[in-house]
Amino acid sequence: MNAKRTPVEVDGRKLSLSNLDKSLYPDFTKGEVIDYYARIAPVMLPHLKDRAATRIRWPDGVDGTRFFEKNAPSHTPDWVRTATIPTPGSSTGRDTLDFVVVDDLPTLVWCANLAALELHVPQWKVGPRDKVHNPDLVVFDLDPGAPATIVEACEVAHLLRDLLAEDGLESYPKTSGKKGLHLYVPVKEPKSAEKTSEYAKAAAQRLAEEHPRLVVAKMDKRLRKGKIFVDWSQNNPAKTTVAPYSLRAASRPSVSTPVTWDELGACESAADLTFTPAGMLDRVEEHGDLLEPLLKDRQPLP
Repeated sequence: MNAKRTPVEVDGRKLSLSNLDKSLYPDFTKGEVIDYYARIAPVMLPHLKDRAATRIRWPDGVDGTRFFEKNAPSHTPDWVRTATIPTPGSSTGRDTLDFVVVDDLPTLVWCANLAALELHVPQWKVGPRDKVHNPDLVVFDLDPGAPATIVEACEVAHLLRDLLAEDGLESYPKTSGKKGLHLYVPVKEPKSAEKTSEYAKAAAQRLAEEHPRLVVAKMDKRLRKGKIFVDWSQNNPAKTTVAPYSLRAASRPSVSTPVTWDELGACESAADLTFTPAGMLDRVEEHGDLLEPLLKDRQPLP
């Protein structure tokens, strides 16, 4: 079956969009996915800029098969920025991969047209001549182990915020778009790429020692029942975290959403921190980018 093509021009770049009426979620079409990304771009692009993107694609929608795409496909337009980055130990067997860097609106729309519903990025940036910088973000993934929910994750987020504040660090929350939370700390690039991972691990372990009934910092899934796993491992330079404002693949389209500490404090159920694409656009109109401090407030690690 031939794809229905719709030629468009985005910021001077010519794209051919396909099958805009195809359902990628049960009640959300590919055209609506592209429209969401085009409209959220002013606040999303700064968080994608200069970061090597891993795209998770669902060409047949969320009920179909997904695949992770790190390497730029052979049909990538020549105007899409790519960065050749070392990937030692990669399952591809290659020592480097050519990552897409989503720096502009045409590239974001191109990704959405490929059914890249989710965009994941590392905590480091890539500079001119594909120089990989040391991390400028620390991230904690607060993952509830049933029967714990995001409500308990909100409690742990406040505890972690206070622990980080003791080290002179301000932190900023967002939902994962699924069942958990992410807490970010913008930092000055350390001399060693491993420093942020080492700090995050130590902070998570301190929190688990102080609140053993509520927090676990070890990877063993058997330990997580009824607790919040504070996952520090996404600070490993080889790991990525879903980008702010990215869609998530689920039965309904949800968004990884920047939130306020007041909203975390008032959370009584998962519904309180579940946001749709339309709701996300309304929030940005009201609040702007709640994660804007991540772009400029560089704090030294202790």
